[in-house]
Amino acid sequence: MKALLVLSLISLAAPAAAQVKMLGNTPDVQDPLAPPPLPDPIAESAPLRLSLMQTSQAQEGDEKYQPEVGQAGKDVIWVPTPDSLVKAMLTVAEVKPTDYVVDLGSGDGKIAIAAARDFGARSLGVEYNPDMVALARRNAQRAGVSGKASFINGDIFETDFTDASVVTMYLLPSLNLKLRDTLLKMKPGTRILSHAFTMGEWEPERTISTDDATGYFWIVPAQVAGRWAFEVGNERFAAEIGQQFQKLSVARGGPLKDGHVKGSTIHLVRANGQELVGELHGNQIVGSGWVATRIRSAG
Repeated sequence: MKALLVLSLISLAAPAAAQVKMLGNTPDVQDPLAPPPLPDPIAESAPLRLSLMQTSQAQEGDEKYQPEVGQAGKDVIWVPTPDSLVKAMLTVAEVKPTDYVVDLGSGDGKIAIAAARDFGARSLGVEYNPDMVALARRNAQRAGVSGKASFINGDIFETDFTDASVVTMYLLPSLNLKLRDTLLKMKPGTRILSHAFTMGEWEPERTISTDDATGYFWIVPAQVAGRWAFEVGNERFAAEIGQQFQKLSVARGGPLKDGHVKGSTIHLVRANGQELVGELHGNQIVGSGWVATRIRSAG
């Protein structure tokens, strides 16, 4: 009786073993009756957690320092430029992604950030207050432009910004005048923008008005002053040209009547009324059908 029982158990076990073996050799397939896999909430929330972490990092320091309108700085008090004027000034200057915008006295960074965020330009803010610099960097991170808008702790009168194509500022008239010679030595065509204050006798190319503020726009002029030999068609003549900023002056009764400079573009009017427009290249002005060569520099 025991033998029969053992044989029966063996016979029952054999098919089970075969079934296990078959299952072991069967490729993995999805069980249609199995419940769907549950999403991993930790893995799926990683981008959100990273974003929140970056925001948290950007906010670190805000509780320690927030500027107050009218607070004293090195040379000026801090008053932010209104957003409407920031946009208007950068629009008038035709800022584009190939530009390098430098904001002198950048405060909380709004102009440099707007240049990067809204116009695609690379920008730099120069600010004397290190707390302001840290705030501007946090603001740039929050705006998503920390890779294009940078800020340094420095003195605007000791910082080299001569490679900028656009310079912005909100300083006092005396500081604008102190910077003027440096600005005039920059590459012709560099655009200069100032909130509220002018540059003395250097008249702006344009006044920019919004509902709540006024700005001014200049273009650095090429240096044209000197004596020039002209070839206009078959005519040859020489003329002495004086210069004050973008305005050109000539002797009365001579071959030229007046003129002005816009960047490296020279506009002249002959005594006979003919207009001459050309580009300055070194010591030559080249126009359509005419050329002038500088034979003596001013001074």
